Amino acid sequence: MADLVQGFNFRISLARSTSPGPSAAPPPALTGAASQAAPTQASRPGAGARGDGPDRLGDGGFQECSGLELEMEVADHPEGGRNDGLARGIGRVKLQPIVLKRGMLVPTPGGRADSALWDWLYGIVGGENRSVRYDGDIEVLDPTGSRTLAHWRFVRGLPVKVAGPALNARTGEIAMEELHIAHEGLRLEGT
Repeated sequence: MADLVQGFNFRISLARSTSPGPSAAPPPALTGAASQAAPTQASRPGAGARGDGPDRLGDGGFQECSGLELEMEVADHPEGGRNDGLARGIGRVKLQPIVLKRGMLVPTPGGRADSALWDWLYGIVGGENRSVRYDGDIEVLDPTGSRTLAHWRFVRGLPVKVAGPALNARTGEIAMEELHIAHEGLRLEGT
């Protein structure tokens, strides 16, 4: 039983999506992620917190992740003459946004706050980069960081909210920012 309780680390990787949108093709299959997955932070030598350019975003710099959930709606079908119950069927899946949190003052050249998350949202709502979407890999690692225990993959993520820190100089807490990503599919992959 003691083997079930253990510490863990996690790693998040965001790479520009190459999946076609729903108007161009059916939603992409999420199987075989090992062959499709973007390289992770650990496998890219010299990669920093901002990634390696415009195709990578915020790799390895997040301390919290939530929203790894799917919820199926249930469709009720009343049947004539059956007043004591309902036939229930399968409905659509509801996808929750992925919420990522990190310290806002991550090291960058020049020692300023990293604005990559804010720039992503500004670029989309400003019309400059309307189609920029990111696919993401979220991996739970063993305490040594050498083995993947769980791996979630989401596709075609869009930023729906970026929140800056609550600033209070008296508490001395780390300034945290958060990113909410709406996506078009989430799978727990086999490791």
